[in-house]
Amino acid sequence: MKRRDFISTIAGSALGAACLAPKSLFAAQKANWQIGIYTRPWDKQDYRQALDAMAKAGYKYAGMMTHKKGLVISVKTSERAARKIGEEAKQRGLQIISVYGGGFYADKSLKAGLKGLKKLVDNVAACDGKNLLLGGVGKRKNFNTYYKAVRETCDYAAQQGVILTLKPHGGLNATGPQCRKIIEMVGHPNFHLWYDPGNIFYYSDGALNPLDDVESVKELVSGLCIKDFKMPKDVLVTPGTGMVEFSGLFATLKEAGLRGGPLVIECLKPGGLDEIHNEAKKARIWLQELVG
Repeated sequence: MKRRDFISTIAGSALGAACLAPKSLFAAQKANWQIGIYTRPWDKQDYRQALDAMAKAGYKYAGMMTHKKGLVISVKTSERAARKIGEEAKQRGLQIISVYGGGFYADKSLKAGLKGLKKLVDNVAACDGKNLLLGGVGKRKNFNTYYKAVRETCDYAAQQGVILTLKPHGGLNATGPQCRKIIEMVGHPNFHLWYDPGNIFYYSDGALNPLDDVESVKELVSGLCIKDFKMPKDVLVTPGTGMVEFSGLFATLKEAGLRGGPLVIECLKPGGLDEIHNEAKKARIWLQELVG
């Protein structure tokens, strides 16, 4: 069964919604870890330069996030432009595995939020992306509208072959327990957790260790932002050189049943293009060796 058909089937099933854990969905579709990198380390360049650099550093999977003009894909991006981005990735031998598109106007109204989120889903589908990464909200007054829009868009996203995910991102979703409550509140098999250990440290000012935090959500994780952290408050760090104990983190996730899925590096040590290239290549090799 094709992935899109599989997701559509479980999305319409009350039984699936009740009992299918996110890791089961990914395990059914992937046998291997999909190691990629976001455009963020090249955010002073155009996204095309970022794609060139990813391919040169040996990556097969790309994440769309920021470049010199802001977000690569957002609610303001046309489907035609999103399709072109997907074509450019394929020309370089890259598959877009994750898109962070920012907000979608849920702060204005539910109607605006639904329209904006569906537009983001359409753009992810247009570039042949697999996952729309959401950052959540920081203001309590926008909380219910935001996640009602998410809940009501889950089926639509599944029909487009797009999985919706939430990451720890500060505000009202800064920790594992907060994210768990949100995932359970939305209660849809097409809405998963995309874990970000660097953000756990960052938003707690280094006080909350992701090794402790992940215990609260370990069976909900279906993909990760591979992000490290250094004191006093720095995530512009090449993974494996900071405070995050990735070996322990993956041991916990594997024990909980995660056997494969997307692992997308978000940040690297800043520098010139040659330095970023070296860090990107080093991070890929390190991550491949870490997860085997």
